[in-house]
Amino acid sequence: MKSLRRWLSMGFSMGFTMGLLPLLMSCQTAETGRESAAIGSHPPARVLFVGNSFTFWRGGLAPHLETLSAAMDPPLEYQAEQVVQGGASLEVMWNQTDAQDQIASGNFDVVVLQEDLPETDVASFRNYSRKFVEAVRQAGARPILFMAWEYDRLDWISLDEIITAHRQVADQLQVEVAPVGLAWRNSKIQQPDLNMYARDAEHPSVAGMFLSLMVIEGTISGIDPVDRVPDALPIRGLQRLDGDALQFLRSIAGQSIRQWNLPPR
Repeated sequence: MKSLRRWLSMGFSMGFTMGLLPLLMSCQTAETGRESAAIGSHPPARVLFVGNSFTFWRGGLAPHLETLSAAMDPPLEYQAEQVVQGGASLEVMWNQTDAQDQIASGNFDVVVLQEDLPETDVASFRNYSRKFVEAVRQAGARPILFMAWEYDRLDWISLDEIITAHRQVADQLQVEVAPVGLAWRNSKIQQPDLNMYARDAEHPSVAGMFLSLMVIEGTISGIDPVDRVPDALPIRGLQRLDGDALQFLRSIAGQSIRQWNLPPR
């Protein structure tokens, strides 16, 4: 590529240069494709989760990510940690926990930032998402926003409004989003009997937890979740779901990631 660029810079005719542009663009596209494939084939090793009980419920997404990693053949080589506090917004996580220190010193590849918008407001979400994203990037890691869901206890905000807030922040900060709340909605539309919520109608059921895990891992790795099918996945409670339900949730995770990443109309 460098030799081609030097050659073009020597002042050849415009017509000859234009004739070479398709070749150059195809080379660049191929290089980009190889880079993307490499990223997807080798997911980052160290992941930090920052959030509240939506992150640590039912054993926690960080341990479950490691369990999934170890169950795959070959293993995915994830190492996951968490900084969590019950009922906390990103504002609370920033001001009242050691999340900042963990991000700065933990040598993480990815930091998953989970907001609980019903527990706070959109202005706070925007402000502290920006603070966290800047801190994560300054530490050399990749930030991902974990978009959660709506619930009845704090029903001042709808899922549509949660989605809109995450879309706006994603556009402003050029940050990725793991669209978990969107995936929950898609699952409820296609299989309403598969309840995403636990009995408290707020935290995730086993199905909700598994779908959250699949969306987050798929967002991190770029691999379609339907391909994450280990022989056994020893996560407590998962035996309540049969193989068809698990594969349905994997499919919903992939569909929702692709839906979120569609270019705006």
